[in-house]
Amino acid sequence: MKRILIIDDDMDMCNLLGRFLQKKGYETEASHSGNKGIAKFKESKFDVVLCDFRLGDKEGREVLKEIKQFDPYAIVIIITGYSDIKTAVDVIKAGAFDYITKPLIPEEVLSVIGRALQQPADATDVKPAVAGAQAPNRKPNKVATGEEEYLVGQSPATKELYRQIELVAPTNYSIILYGESGTGKEVIARTIHNNSARKDKPFIAMDCGTLSKELAGSELFGHVKGAFTGALNDKDGHFELANGGTLFLDEVANLSVEIQAALLRVIQERKFKRVGGVKEMETDVRIIVASNENLQDAYRKGRFREDLFHRFNEFSIVLPTFRSRKEDIPLFADFFLARANRELNKEVEGFEPEVMQIFLNYPWPGNLREFRNVIRRAALLTSSGRVNARVLPSEIVDNNGFGAPFTAPTLEAPTAAPPHHPIAHKETDLKNAAAQAEYDTIMNVLKQVNYNKSRAAEILKIDRKTLYNKIKSYQP
Repeated sequence: MKRILIIDDDMDMCNLLGRFLQKKGYETEASHSGNKGIAKFKESKFDVVLCDFRLGDKEGREVLKEIKQFDPYAIVIIITGYSDIKTAVDVIKAGAFDYITKPLIPEEVLSVIGRALQQPADATDVKPAVAGAQAPNRKPNKVATGEEEYLVGQSPATKELYRQIELVAPTNYSIILYGESGTGKEVIARTIHNNSARKDKPFIAMDCGTLSKELAGSELFGHVKGAFTGALNDKDGHFELANGGTLFLDEVANLSVEIQAALLRVIQERKFKRVGGVKEMETDVRIIVASNENLQDAYRKGRFREDLFHRFNEFSIVLPTFRSRKEDIPLFADFFLARANRELNKEVEGFEPEVMQIFLNYPWPGNLREFRNVIRRAALLTSSGRVNARVLPSEIVDNNGFGAPFTAPTLEAPTAAPPHHPIAHKETDLKNAAAQAEYDTIMNVLKQVNYNKSRAAEILKIDRKTLYNKIKSYQP
Protein backbone atom coordinates (compact mmCIF):
# COMPACT_ATOMS: atom_id res chain seq x y z
CA MET A 1 0.00 0.00 0.00
CA LYS A 2 1.40 3.42 -1.01
CA ARG A 3 1.99 5.83 1.87
CA ILE A 4 1.22 9.53 1.67
CA LEU A 5 2.34 12.23 4.11
CA ILE A 6 0.02 15.26 4.35
CA ILE A 7 1.57 18.45 5.73
CA ASP A 8 -1.01 21.18 6.43
CA ASP A 9 -1.64 23.39 9.47
CA ASP A 10 -5.39 23.14 8.83
CA MET A 11 -6.37 20.06 10.87
CA ASP A 12 -9.78 19.81 9.25
CA MET A 13 -8.21 19.71 5.81
CA CYS A 14 -5.69 17.07 6.94
CA ASN A 15 -8.43 14.88 8.33
CA LEU A 16 -10.72 15.26 5.34
CA LEU A 17 -7.98 14.72 2.78
CA GLY A 18 -6.61 11.77 4.76
CA ARG A 19 -10.00 10.04 4.93
CA PHE A 20 -10.60 10.63 1.24
CA LEU A 21 -7.23 9.11 0.23
CA GLN A 22 -7.66 6.18 2.61
CA LYS A 23 -10.95 5.33 0.90
CA LYS A 24 -9.01 5.27 -2.37
CA GLY A 25 -6.55 2.69 -1.05
CA TYR A 26 -3.72 4.85 0.29
CA GLU A 27 -2.19 4.84 3.76
CA THR A 28 -1.87 8.38 5.10
CA GLU A 29 -0.27 10.25 7.96
CA ALA A 30 -0.59 13.94 8.74
CA SER A 31 1.57 16.66 10.28
CA HIS A 32 0.28 20.08 11.19
CA SER A 33 3.52 22.04 10.80
CA GLY A 34 6.44 22.11 8.42
CA ASN A 35 9.03 21.08 10.99
CA LYS A 36 6.97 18.15 12.24
CA GLY A 37 6.34 17.05 8.67
CA ILE A 38 10.06 17.08 7.87
CA ALA A 39 10.81 15.09 11.02
CA LYS A 40 8.12 12.54 10.22
CA PHE A 41 9.43 12.16 6.66
CA LYS A 42 12.93 11.46 7.97
CA GLU A 43 11.64 8.90 10.47
CA SER A 44 9.56 6.85 8.05
CA LYS A 45 9.26 6.10 4.34
CA PHE A 46 6.58 7.82 2.29
CA ASP A 47 5.87 7.46 -1.41
CA VAL A 48 4.35 10.94 -1.84
CA VAL A 49 4.29 14.14 0.23
CA LEU A 50 1.35 16.57 -0.09
CA CYS A 51 2.45 19.87 1.43
CA ASP A 52 0.52 23.12 1.76
CA PHE A 53 2.62 26.10 0.71
CA ARG A 54 1.44 28.42 3.47
CA LEU A 55 2.23 26.83 6.81
CA GLY A 56 2.36 28.41 10.23
CA ASP A 57 6.05 27.83 10.91
CA LYS A 58 7.60 27.90 7.44
CA GLU A 59 6.77 28.02 3.74
CA GLY A 60 6.22 24.90 1.67
CA ARG A 61 9.29 25.91 -0.37
CA GLU A 62 11.46 25.45 2.73
CA VAL A 63 9.85 22.09 3.51
CA LEU A 64 10.46 20.99 -0.07
CA LYS A 65 14.11 22.02 0.12
CA GLU A 66 14.78 20.13 3.36
CA ILE A 67 12.98 17.01 2.18
CA LYS A 68 14.90 17.07 -1.10
CA GLN A 69 18.18 17.50 0.74
CA PHE A 70 17.39 14.41 2.80
CA ASP A 71 16.08 12.42 -0.18
CA PRO A 72 16.67 13.94 -3.66
CA TYR A 73 14.23 11.46 -5.19
CA ALA A 74 11.33 12.28 -2.88
CA ILE A 75 8.03 13.05 -4.62
CA VAL A 76 6.63 16.29 -3.23
CA ILE A 77 3.38 17.87 -4.44
CA ILE A 78 2.71 21.44 -3.28
CA ILE A 79 -0.80 22.72 -2.55
CA THR A 80 -1.14 26.41 -3.30
CA GLY A 81 -3.74 29.08 -4.01
CA TYR A 82 -4.86 30.27 -7.44
CA SER A 83 -3.29 33.65 -6.76
CA ASP A 84 0.15 32.10 -6.23
CA ILE A 85 1.03 31.06 -9.80
CA LYS A 86 4.52 32.59 -9.45
CA THR A 87 4.94 30.48 -6.32
CA ALA A 88 3.82 27.39 -8.21
CA VAL A 89 6.39 28.00 -10.92
CA ASP A 90 9.11 28.49 -8.29
CA VAL A 91 8.36 25.24 -6.45
CA ILE A 92 8.43 23.26 -9.70
CA LYS A 93 11.82 24.77 -10.39
CA ALA A 94 12.91 23.86 -6.85
CA GLY A 95 12.11 20.19 -7.43
CA ALA A 96 8.41 19.70 -6.68
CA PHE A 97 6.81 17.03 -8.86
CA ASP A 98 3.75 19.20 -9.46
CA TYR A 99 1.38 21.58 -7.70
CA ILE A 100 -2.36 21.49 -7.02
CA THR A 101 -4.34 24.69 -6.71
CA LYS A 102 -7.08 25.39 -4.19
CA PRO A 103 -9.94 24.73 -3.94
CA LEU A 104 -8.94 21.07 -4.17
CA ILE A 105 -10.82 18.85 -6.60
CA PRO A 106 -10.85 15.17 -5.58
CA GLU A 107 -10.32 13.82 -9.10
CA GLU A 108 -7.41 16.19 -9.69
CA VAL A 109 -5.72 15.15 -6.45
CA LEU A 110 -5.99 11.49 -7.43
CA SER A 111 -4.78 12.20 -10.95
CA VAL A 112 -1.65 14.07 -9.82
CA ILE A 113 -0.81 11.43 -7.22
CA GLY A 114 -1.31 8.72 -9.83
CA ARG A 115 1.05 10.44 -12.27
CA ALA A 116 3.60 10.95 -9.53
CA LEU A 117 3.64 7.28 -8.62
CA GLN A 118 3.94 6.28 -12.27
CA GLN A 119 6.83 8.74 -12.82
CA PRO A 120 6.06 9.67 -16.44
CA ALA A 121 8.22 11.82 -18.69
CA ASP A 122 8.77 15.48 -17.90
CA ALA A 123 5.57 17.49 -17.97
CA THR A 124 6.91 19.82 -20.63
CA ASP A 125 7.77 17.01 -23.03
CA VAL A 126 5.29 18.06 -25.63
CA LYS A 127 5.18 14.83 -27.60
CA PRO A 128 1.92 13.35 -28.88
CA ALA A 129 1.04 9.88 -27.67
CA VAL A 130 -0.53 9.07 -31.02
CA ALA A 131 -0.42 10.60 -34.46
CA GLY A 132 -3.01 13.20 -35.35
CA ALA A 133 -3.41 14.61 -31.85
CA GLN A 134 -4.24 18.02 -33.24
CA ALA A 135 -7.54 19.21 -34.67
CA PRO A 136 -7.72 18.69 -38.43
CA ASN A 137 -7.97 22.42 -39.18
CA ARG A 138 -4.63 23.08 -37.46
CA LYS A 139 -1.57 21.46 -38.99
CA PRO A 140 1.50 21.86 -36.79
CA ASN A 141 4.88 20.83 -38.06
CA LYS A 142 6.77 17.89 -36.58
CA VAL A 143 10.47 17.45 -36.04
CA ALA A 144 12.06 14.01 -36.22
CA THR A 145 13.42 12.86 -32.87
CA GLY A 146 14.29 9.24 -33.37
CA GLU A 147 11.53 7.14 -31.77
CA GLU A 148 9.39 10.17 -30.88
CA GLU A 149 7.99 13.35 -32.39
CA TYR A 150 7.63 16.74 -30.76
CA LEU A 151 5.13 19.43 -31.57
CA VAL A 152 6.64 22.36 -33.45
CA GLY A 153 4.73 25.61 -33.56
CA GLN A 154 4.33 28.01 -36.46
CA SER A 155 5.17 31.37 -34.85
CA PRO A 156 8.20 33.35 -36.10
CA ALA A 157 9.93 32.83 -32.73
CA THR A 158 9.45 29.06 -32.98
CA LYS A 159 10.66 28.93 -36.58
CA GLU A 160 13.82 30.81 -35.62
CA LEU A 161 14.38 28.46 -32.68
CA TYR A 162 14.22 25.38 -34.90
CA ARG A 163 16.38 27.03 -37.56
CA GLN A 164 19.13 27.31 -34.94
CA ILE A 165 18.53 23.71 -33.82
CA GLU A 166 18.87 22.53 -37.43
CA LEU A 167 22.20 24.34 -37.71
CA VAL A 168 23.78 23.15 -34.47
CA ALA A 169 22.34 19.64 -34.03
CA PRO A 170 24.68 17.90 -36.53
CA THR A 171 27.78 19.44 -34.92
CA ASN A 172 29.52 18.35 -31.75
CA TYR A 173 29.30 21.79 -30.12
CA SER A 174 28.54 22.19 -26.44
CA ILE A 175 25.39 24.27 -26.03
CA ILE A 176 23.86 26.55 -23.42
CA LEU A 177 20.05 26.74 -23.43
CA TYR A 178 18.58 29.83 -21.76
CA GLY A 179 14.91 30.04 -20.92
CA GLU A 180 12.31 30.62 -18.24
CA SER A 181 10.96 27.71 -16.23
CA GLY A 182 8.48 25.72 -18.27
CA THR A 183 9.73 26.71 -21.74
CA GLY A 184 10.76 23.13 -22.55
CA LYS A 185 14.54 23.20 -22.27
CA GLU A 186 14.81 19.42 -21.91
CA VAL A 187 12.56 18.97 -24.95
CA ILE A 188 14.93 21.10 -27.02
CA ALA A 189 17.97 19.24 -25.68
CA ARG A 190 16.37 15.91 -26.67
CA THR A 191 15.52 17.31 -30.08
CA ILE A 192 19.14 18.35 -30.64
CA HIS A 193 20.37 14.93 -29.55
CA ASN A 194 17.91 13.05 -31.73
CA ASN A 195 18.92 15.07 -34.79
CA SER A 196 22.65 14.50 -34.25
CA ALA A 197 25.07 11.71 -35.12
CA ARG A 198 24.71 10.56 -31.49
CA LYS A 199 20.99 9.82 -31.78
CA ASP A 200 21.51 6.05 -31.43
CA LYS A 201 23.41 6.52 -28.17
CA PRO A 202 21.95 7.45 -24.74
CA PHE A 203 20.47 10.79 -23.79
CA ILE A 204 20.87 11.33 -20.04
CA ALA A 205 19.30 14.29 -18.20
CA MET A 206 20.23 15.57 -14.76
CA ASP A 207 18.58 18.31 -12.69
CA CYS A 208 21.36 20.15 -10.88
CA GLY A 209 18.98 22.37 -8.92
CA THR A 210 18.20 20.10 -5.97
CA LEU A 211 21.37 18.05 -5.37
CA SER A 212 23.98 18.59 -2.66
CA LYS A 213 27.68 18.59 -3.54
CA GLU A 214 28.07 14.95 -2.47
CA LEU A 215 25.04 13.72 -4.40
CA ALA A 216 25.91 15.77 -7.48
CA GLY A 217 29.36 14.16 -7.59
CA SER A 218 27.87 10.70 -7.22
CA GLU A 219 25.25 11.33 -9.91
CA LEU A 220 27.76 12.74 -12.40
CA PHE A 221 30.76 10.49 -11.85
CA GLY A 222 29.36 7.48 -9.98
CA HIS A 223 30.86 6.08 -6.80
CA VAL A 224 32.50 2.95 -5.45
CA LYS A 225 31.17 0.86 -2.60
CA GLY A 226 32.04 2.42 0.76
CA ALA A 227 32.90 5.86 -0.69
CA PHE A 228 30.53 7.50 1.81
CA THR A 229 27.77 6.58 4.23
CA GLY A 230 25.04 4.83 2.30
CA ALA A 231 27.26 3.81 -0.64
CA LEU A 232 26.42 0.12 -0.33
CA ASN A 233 27.29 -0.77 -3.93
CA ASP A 234 29.22 0.56 -6.90
CA LYS A 235 27.19 2.99 -8.98
CA ASP A 236 27.54 4.14 -12.58
CA GLY A 237 27.53 7.90 -13.02
CA HIS A 238 25.89 9.89 -15.78
CA PHE A 239 29.17 10.26 -17.68
CA GLU A 240 29.32 6.47 -17.92
CA LEU A 241 25.65 6.06 -18.77
CA ALA A 242 25.77 8.76 -21.47
CA ASN A 243 29.02 7.56 -23.06
CA GLY A 244 28.83 8.13 -26.80
CA GLY A 245 25.63 10.16 -26.41
CA THR A 246 24.47 13.41 -24.85
CA LEU A 247 24.46 14.60 -21.23
CA PHE A 248 21.94 17.33 -20.41
CA LEU A 249 22.55 19.34 -17.23
CA ASP A 250 19.55 21.46 -16.21
CA GLU A 251 19.99 24.47 -13.88
CA VAL A 252 23.77 24.04 -14.16
CA ALA A 253 24.47 27.29 -12.28
CA ASN A 254 23.42 25.55 -9.05
CA LEU A 255 26.43 23.20 -9.08
CA SER A 256 28.98 23.83 -6.32
CA VAL A 257 32.40 25.29 -7.12
CA GLU A 258 34.03 21.92 -6.35
CA ILE A 259 31.77 20.07 -8.78
CA GLN A 260 32.35 22.77 -11.40
CA ALA A 261 36.11 22.16 -11.11
CA ALA A 262 35.67 18.40 -11.50
CA LEU A 263 33.35 18.94 -14.45
CA LEU A 264 35.92 21.18 -16.17
CA ARG A 265 38.57 18.46 -15.85
CA VAL A 266 36.28 15.86 -17.43
CA ILE A 267 35.51 18.16 -20.36
CA GLN A 268 39.19 18.96 -20.92
CA GLU A 269 40.65 15.46 -20.51
CA ARG A 270 37.61 13.28 -21.23
CA LYS A 271 38.57 11.25 -18.16
CA PHE A 272 37.14 10.99 -14.65
CA LYS A 273 37.22 8.94 -11.48
CA ARG A 274 34.26 7.65 -9.54
CA VAL A 275 33.77 9.18 -6.10
CA GLY A 276 36.08 7.20 -3.80
CA GLY A 277 37.69 5.41 -6.75
CA VAL A 278 41.24 5.41 -8.10
CA LYS A 279 40.70 4.07 -11.61
CA GLU A 280 40.46 6.63 -14.41
CA MET A 281 37.64 6.07 -16.88
CA GLU A 282 37.30 7.56 -20.34
CA THR A 283 34.14 9.18 -21.63
CA ASP A 284 32.88 10.72 -24.86
CA VAL A 285 29.77 12.82 -24.36
CA ARG A 286 28.26 15.93 -25.85
CA ILE A 287 27.19 18.32 -23.12
CA ILE A 288 24.11 20.53 -23.29
CA VAL A 289 23.41 22.71 -20.26
CA ALA A 290 20.42 24.84 -19.36
CA SER A 291 19.94 27.84 -17.12
CA ASN A 292 17.26 30.42 -16.44
CA GLU A 293 19.94 32.96 -15.52
CA ASN A 294 22.77 34.39 -17.60
CA LEU A 295 25.88 32.30 -16.89
CA GLN A 296 28.08 35.20 -17.95
CA ASP A 297 26.54 37.30 -15.19
CA ALA A 298 26.98 34.36 -12.80
CA TYR A 299 30.71 34.10 -13.40
CA ARG A 300 31.12 37.86 -13.11
CA LYS A 301 29.53 37.60 -9.67
CA GLY A 302 31.89 34.77 -8.72
CA ARG A 303 29.23 32.05 -8.63
CA PHE A 304 30.31 30.21 -11.77
CA ARG A 305 33.72 29.41 -13.21
CA GLU A 306 34.58 31.59 -16.19
CA ASP A 307 36.65 28.85 -17.85
CA LEU A 308 33.77 26.39 -17.53
CA PHE A 309 31.39 28.96 -19.01
CA HIS A 310 33.59 29.32 -22.09
CA ARG A 311 33.76 25.53 -22.46
CA PHE A 312 29.99 25.35 -22.51
CA ASN A 313 29.44 28.48 -24.60
CA GLU A 314 30.35 27.14 -28.03
CA PHE A 315 26.75 27.86 -29.01
CA SER A 316 23.84 29.32 -27.07
CA ILE A 317 20.11 29.33 -27.72
CA VAL A 318 17.50 31.50 -26.00
CA LEU A 319 14.15 29.71 -25.83
CA PRO A 320 11.20 32.00 -26.51
CA THR A 321 8.56 32.42 -23.83
CA PHE A 322 5.10 31.08 -24.50
CA ARG A 323 3.64 34.60 -24.32
CA SER A 324 5.83 35.55 -27.31
CA ARG A 325 4.42 32.66 -29.37
CA LYS A 326 0.78 33.72 -29.70
CA GLU A 327 0.37 31.91 -33.01
CA ASP A 328 1.24 28.61 -31.30
CA ILE A 329 -1.36 28.85 -28.54
CA PRO A 330 -4.25 27.27 -30.52
CA LEU A 331 -1.97 24.42 -31.65
CA PHE A 332 -0.82 23.57 -28.15
CA ALA A 333 -4.36 23.99 -26.79
CA ASP A 334 -5.59 21.27 -29.15
CA PHE A 335 -2.56 19.12 -28.43
CA PHE A 336 -2.81 19.26 -24.65
CA LEU A 337 -6.58 18.75 -24.79
CA ALA A 338 -6.09 15.61 -26.89
CA ARG A 339 -3.66 14.30 -24.28
CA ALA A 340 -6.04 15.15 -21.44
CA ASN A 341 -8.92 13.40 -23.23
CA ARG A 342 -6.86 10.23 -23.49
CA GLU A 343 -5.70 10.46 -19.91
CA LEU A 344 -9.21 11.04 -18.52
CA ASN A 345 -11.04 8.89 -21.08
CA LYS A 346 -13.13 11.89 -22.13
CA GLU A 347 -14.26 13.44 -25.40
CA VAL A 348 -14.15 17.18 -24.73
CA GLU A 349 -14.65 18.69 -28.19
CA GLY A 350 -12.60 21.87 -28.03
CA PHE A 351 -12.76 25.43 -26.74
CA GLU A 352 -15.33 28.18 -26.80
CA PRO A 353 -14.10 31.29 -28.71
CA GLU A 354 -14.13 33.26 -25.45
CA VAL A 355 -11.71 30.76 -23.90
CA MET A 356 -9.27 30.96 -26.78
CA GLN A 357 -9.28 34.75 -26.48
CA ILE A 358 -8.52 34.42 -22.77
CA PHE A 359 -5.60 32.15 -23.61
CA LEU A 360 -4.27 34.69 -26.10
CA ASN A 361 -4.51 37.57 -23.62
CA TYR A 362 -2.95 35.83 -20.60
CA PRO A 363 0.87 36.26 -20.14
CA TRP A 364 1.59 32.60 -19.13
CA PRO A 365 4.37 33.16 -16.54
CA GLY A 366 4.70 29.37 -16.19
CA ASN A 367 4.97 28.93 -19.99
CA LEU A 368 4.13 25.53 -21.52
CA ARG A 369 4.02 23.76 -18.17
CA GLU A 370 1.41 26.17 -16.83
CA PHE A 371 -0.59 25.98 -20.07
CA ARG A 372 -0.61 22.19 -19.98
CA ASN A 373 -1.86 22.19 -16.37
CA VAL A 374 -4.64 24.66 -17.15
CA ILE A 375 -5.84 22.53 -20.09
CA ARG A 376 -5.75 19.33 -18.02
CA ARG A 377 -7.74 20.95 -15.22
CA ALA A 378 -10.27 22.42 -17.65
CA ALA A 379 -10.75 19.03 -19.29
CA LEU A 380 -11.30 17.47 -15.88
CA LEU A 381 -14.05 19.97 -15.05
CA THR A 382 -15.75 19.81 -18.46
CA SER A 383 -18.28 16.97 -18.62
CA SER A 384 -19.16 17.37 -22.29
CA GLY A 385 -19.08 19.78 -25.20
CA ARG A 386 -16.48 22.53 -25.27
CA VAL A 387 -14.34 24.10 -22.54
CA ASN A 388 -15.89 27.36 -21.34
CA ALA A 389 -14.52 30.22 -19.22
CA ARG A 390 -16.28 29.02 -16.05
CA VAL A 391 -13.80 26.13 -15.61
CA LEU A 392 -10.64 28.23 -15.95
CA PRO A 393 -8.52 29.28 -12.93
CA SER A 394 -9.35 32.66 -11.45
CA GLU A 395 -6.01 34.36 -12.16
CA ILE A 396 -6.45 33.66 -15.87
CA VAL A 397 -10.08 34.82 -16.07
CA ASP A 398 -9.53 37.86 -13.83
CA ASN A 399 -6.57 38.89 -15.99
CA ASN A 400 -8.98 39.17 -18.90
CA GLY A 401 -11.86 40.88 -17.12
CA PHE A 402 -14.38 38.12 -17.81
CA GLY A 403 -15.75 38.06 -14.29
CA ALA A 404 -15.67 35.49 -11.51
CA PRO A 405 -14.81 31.91 -12.46
CA PHE A 406 -16.77 28.78 -11.70
CA THR A 407 -16.01 27.38 -8.22
CA ALA A 408 -15.45 23.63 -8.38
CA PRO A 409 -16.50 21.13 -5.70
CA THR A 410 -13.86 21.06 -2.99
CA LEU A 411 -12.41 18.68 -0.47
CA GLU A 412 -13.09 21.08 2.36
CA ALA A 413 -16.07 19.92 4.39
CA PRO A 414 -19.07 22.08 3.43
CA THR A 415 -20.85 23.88 6.19
CA ALA A 416 -24.41 25.02 6.23
CA ALA A 417 -24.79 28.69 5.53
CA PRO A 418 -25.65 30.64 8.66
CA PRO A 419 -29.05 32.28 8.29
CA HIS A 420 -28.85 35.81 7.10
CA HIS A 421 -29.88 38.11 9.86
CA PRO A 422 -29.06 41.65 10.88
CA ILE A 423 -26.61 42.19 13.70
CA ALA A 424 -28.68 42.48 16.85
CA HIS A 425 -28.69 45.99 18.25
CA LYS A 426 -31.12 48.25 20.03
CA GLU A 427 -30.36 51.36 18.07
CA THR A 428 -28.70 52.25 14.85
CA ASP A 429 -25.22 53.72 15.32
CA LEU A 430 -21.97 53.84 13.32
CA LYS A 431 -20.40 50.88 15.15
CA ASN A 432 -23.37 48.59 14.50
CA ALA A 433 -23.63 49.77 10.90
CA ALA A 434 -19.98 48.85 10.35
CA ALA A 435 -20.55 45.42 11.95
CA GLN A 436 -23.55 44.83 9.68
CA ALA A 437 -21.51 45.80 6.60
CA GLU A 438 -18.71 43.46 7.66
CA TYR A 439 -21.18 40.62 8.17
CA ASP A 440 -22.76 41.17 4.75
CA THR A 441 -19.35 41.26 3.07
CA ILE A 442 -18.23 38.00 4.68
CA MET A 443 -21.47 36.22 3.84
CA ASN A 444 -21.34 37.37 0.21
CA VAL A 445 -17.80 36.06 -0.19
CA LEU A 446 -18.69 32.75 1.47
CA LYS A 447 -21.58 32.27 -0.96
CA GLN A 448 -19.31 33.04 -3.93
CA VAL A 449 -16.84 30.31 -2.93
CA ASN A 450 -19.45 27.71 -1.94
CA TYR A 451 -18.65 28.24 1.77
CA ASN A 452 -15.01 27.25 1.36
CA LYS A 453 -13.68 29.09 4.39
CA SER A 454 -10.02 28.79 3.42
CA ARG A 455 -10.70 30.39 0.05
CA ALA A 456 -12.93 33.04 1.64
CA ALA A 457 -10.19 33.92 4.12
CA GLU A 458 -7.74 34.38 1.24
CA ILE A 459 -10.13 36.71 -0.58
CA LEU A 460 -10.89 38.69 2.58
CA LYS A 461 -7.15 38.85 3.41
CA ILE A 462 -7.59 37.46 6.92
CA ASP A 463 -6.48 34.15 8.41
CA ARG A 464 -8.85 31.21 8.84
CA LYS A 465 -8.99 31.52 12.63
CA THR A 466 -10.11 35.14 12.42
CA LEU A 467 -12.79 34.19 9.90
CA TYR A 468 -14.06 31.36 12.13
CA ASN A 469 -14.23 33.71 15.15
CA LYS A 470 -16.11 36.35 13.21
CA ILE A 471 -18.67 33.86 11.90
CA LYS A 472 -19.13 32.51 15.42
CA SER A 473 -19.66 36.00 16.79
CA TYR A 474 -22.50 36.58 14.32
CA GLN A 475 -24.52 33.58 15.54
CA PRO A 476 -27.67 34.62 17.45
